[in-house]
Amino acid sequence: MAGSLAMKIFLSLISWPLVFFSGLLGAYFAFSSSRPMLAFVLVYAVAVLLLFLLERYIPYERRWLLADGETVNDIAHTILTKGLVQVLALLGALFPMLAATMLQPLLVARFDVWPVAMPALLQVALAVIIAEFGLYWSHRIAHERLFFWRFHALHHSVTRLWVVNTGRFHIADSLFKVALSQIPLYLLGAPLQVFWWLGAVTAFMGILTHCNVDMLTGVLDYVFSTPRLHRWHHSKDMREGNTNYGENIVVFDLLFGTYFNPDRPSSTDIGIRGQIAKGFLRQLAQPFSRDGIRQILGRTTKG
Repeated sequence: MAGSLAMKIFLSLISWPLVFFSGLLGAYFAFSSSRPMLAFVLVYAVAVLLLFLLERYIPYERRWLLADGETVNDIAHTILTKGLVQVLALLGALFPMLAATMLQPLLVARFDVWPVAMPALLQVALAVIIAEFGLYWSHRIAHERLFFWRFHALHHSVTRLWVVNTGRFHIADSLFKVALSQIPLYLLGAPLQVFWWLGAVTAFMGILTHCNVDMLTGVLDYVFSTPRLHRWHHSKDMREGNTNYGENIVVFDLLFGTYFNPDRPSSTDIGIRGQIAKGFLRQLAQPFSRDGIRQILGRTTKG
């Protein structure tokens, strides 16, 4: 019993840096290979699997291991839905990389002032900070403006957090975030590999912030967007939920006064007061109808 408890404490301490930094190490080898995107997919899949296993050994909230009523039955959920959500999460992680691959060579209105002579690690760090400014404000705007919230609410409609929640975004929401975070890098003339690394950092951070693993992150909470901070962000209590907008790092939450990290366990009462439609296509269409918007906002629909 004591040995099992010690192992769980050890895993709680090392699981965040283990997944994040081993993922980035894997990304390094993937991006150096002849098929960087395919290799990165394999690295990402291993990280997802590792977190999936950790969720079952050291879960933060045991209720979140149970089915949440989104599927017809447990068998279909395991065989079909989990696989589908995994694919959607993966596409969400790769979307910024693929967008950069296609759009970066086409953009002609660039200033080409990117510090290409700087060491690669510093270039990636600079890109993360610049992109984070756009990610922070796109995320904050999505919470503070109803026009954007109707799309972003899909992400917050989950009633449990686990590793496959990462890719649950409306396409309009994702495009808004990518535009605000990546266009400045395009204009500055950042090279393609910088976009790949930004995508990798965001991908691993995404599955970490949404995983149901009891991680002890300590001082990391003041640098990175951690599971502890992001659980507060998903709280139904708007005083807690309208905080911690950082996607990868929390520098702008600290700077603009939206950092929230009280000295108590982070919230497990998550979700939205409105209602999201059932079914993938209906969820995509819902924000574009008046009744759909009323449902998202939790207002009575007109008969």
